[in-house]
Amino acid sequence: MSTVLIEVRPARLADATAVAAVHDDAWRAAYQGIIPGGELDKLINRRGPCWWDSAIRKGSRISVLVFGDQVAGYANYGRNRARSLQYQGEIYELYLRPEFQGLGFGRRLFAAARRDLTLSGLKSMVIWALSDNEPALEFYRALGGRMVARSSEQFGSKTLDKVAFAWSA
Repeated sequence: MSTVLIEVRPARLADATAVAAVHDDAWRAAYQGIIPGGELDKLINRRGPCWWDSAIRKGSRISVLVFGDQVAGYANYGRNRARSLQYQGEIYELYLRPEFQGLGFGRRLFAAARRDLTLSGLKSMVIWALSDNEPALEFYRALGGRMVARSSEQFGSKTLDKVAFAWSA
């Protein structure tokens, strides 16, 4: 009988290439048909291994979910960037490779990021999702997030709506 270790831990420099691959796979799966193709490619290509290596070196808060010896997902988070929202922390991104979605791993990654923010004194938090990304909206609602704001973001010539979900202390 074999046991597969599943852990959430801070990203290491050696994880940069794997995180870039998760980013690529997850974004293509999540945003194909939502973000225009050329814009999506630009966003993904900007976040290659060098970008992640630099972010990890600079001390950005990035956690990875490791399944066996494979990075299956990541979250990056920190202080809330939207000054108009009265929440202390923010999860900027939370993504899993498509084959690891629907297995409870997203919940584990979310809980670890939220716990880390709380331990840092950031007791309330927010996360943004594109309105057209229904699986993400369902995920954040299932985690108890309250929709607290709407905004929009430009992707080339296309404007997409986004919503903020929040959790209080």
